Amino acid sequence: MWTSNKMIAVYIAAGVIVAGIISWLLLRKTVRTRLRVEKMLRDDPDINDYLVIFDWSRKVLYVPSIIAAAAAAMLMVLQENIKVFSGINPGLIGGLFLGVIFVNLMVEEYRISVKVLIIVVISIGFLLLWLHLLGWVLPFLRLFKGLACSVSSTGYILITLIGLFTIFLSWIKGLFFYVTITPNYVNLQEGPTESGEHIGREDYNTVVDTEDFLERLMGFGRIIIIFKDMKRPPVALLVWPIQKKAQMLESVRGKFAIDLDHHQAQNQQQNDSQSEKNQQQN
Repeated sequence: MWTSNKMIAVYIAAGVIVAGIISWLLLRKTVRTRLRVEKMLRDDPDINDYLVIFDWSRKVLYVPSIIAAAAAAMLMVLQENIKVFSGINPGLIGGLFLGVIFVNLMVEEYRISVKVLIIVVISIGFLLLWLHLLGWVLPFLRLFKGLACSVSSTGYILITLIGLFTIFLSWIKGLFFYVTITPNYVNLQEGPTESGEHIGREDYNTVVDTEDFLERLMGFGRIIIIFKDMKRPPVALLVWPIQKKAQMLESVRGKFAIDLDHHQAQNQQQNDSQSEKNQQQN
């Protein structure tokens, strides 16, 4: 029994868990994540405005497809097990799901501005009008009937889990590869330790890019850091929620942080000098 395959599997799982706990206990003092940096900045009395951001994977733009897969999985579970919505054709659900994926693919692959979106809508309208004049609208729509595909509830659940796992990995990576912007400097962090590169505020500029209309509807946008050293390529970060982050960036870039103790020491020195002058005059 103690040497059976199931017990060996249990030993392996327990070993992995123990190794993970030991690694965390040994490295927790040296690992510096994005969350830890945010806490340090919140507790710093000299810094009131700051921004910590990381680059989301573009796969996060497939959130509508993940939601559509989860909804389709729920419908298929109800249809297969509880016999609810039995009148819905599984091929229709699959066709709608493919349509959502197609739109998502366009959003990820191409930057669609409001101007381009208006042109596309008008072009589709003219196409349908032309087909209507020829009496070809229904035959044209029947071409898409063959795109319908039937997927089981297990398939939709698997698609949902893969999508969520991809987004989770992007978030995990952002714990160790991120950018910290304060009134006095920007820190480019690459890795789990304290190693990072500090660049003074006079050596870089920032740009907020929300040109992609569909990305903006989903709350995403880009914050681009452009360095005055032309040999260094710009750093572009896909950020969410872009509206809040852009406001925080504007607040950070509009201020200087002054070391509180140093400022108080200067004020005290000036007050002492003024007191000595007053005593000499008296």
